[in-house]
Amino acid sequence: MTRTTITVRHGARHSGPVLLTAAAAWAWVALRRGDTGSGTMAGDPAAFMGTWTIMMAAMMLPATAPVASLYARTAPAHRTPRLIAFTTGYVLVWAAAGLPAYALAVGATHVASARPTTGTAVASAVFAVNGVYQLTALKDVCLTKCRSPVGLLLRYASYRGPSRHLRAGAHHGAFCLGCCWSLMLLLTAFGAMNLWLMVGLAAVVTAEKRLPRGRPVARVVGVTSLVLAVAVFWLPSLAFDLTGGGMTGMGPRHP
Repeated sequence: MTRTTITVRHGARHSGPVLLTAAAAWAWVALRRGDTGSGTMAGDPAAFMGTWTIMMAAMMLPATAPVASLYARTAPAHRTPRLIAFTTGYVLVWAAAGLPAYALAVGATHVASARPTTGTAVASAVFAVNGVYQLTALKDVCLTKCRSPVGLLLRYASYRGPSRHLRAGAHHGAFCLGCCWSLMLLLTAFGAMNLWLMVGLAAVVTAEKRLPRGRPVARVVGVTSLVLAVAVFWLPSLAFDLTGGGMTGMGPRHP
């Protein structure tokens, strides 16, 4: 076990506030799912962005909590404000990712209402993009930064100004986005409010970042996604939200 892993695990013991935030987000998503179904169909942009941000907090914060806690503990005092600011900066990056996600959700709406063959081809492309990216060097670089953040924490110590903690969280969030963006594409195929997919993706992200053999996990997910890119032509229902089988509605339903 490396020194970095030991340090991050020690920091995990002080990450309660972040984990409580993630738990609250999961509770909200579970309750919201009962009102919205499981589709990626886009409704009101503001509602979509709000839902997306809470979803990302639920899925991403558990894996990031040890790093946020470790960052807060690099100072002898005022740790709680540092933790809050770092976590806020991190979540803001994922919130910004909701803009292209909304565009993809709008596209998924049109694809699902088009010919089934169109949805199948798009689904295959989604699986292929994720599969290829999971096996690239860029994925490995971003994953390394997420798995071994001590070097980044030393960099953040040089930040100055009242927004330094927010900037530190946003910087780490950018690496996390670079690591996981292709996984989030799968929400387009399976449904953005698909609770089981969210649980699965959160488990994959946490495994990639926290398990000693996180990199092999990323490669297995990549190969599996490439297999799905081929299999979806025989089993279009694998990507039900793009082939017309998903339920609609990111926002509340109206009678």
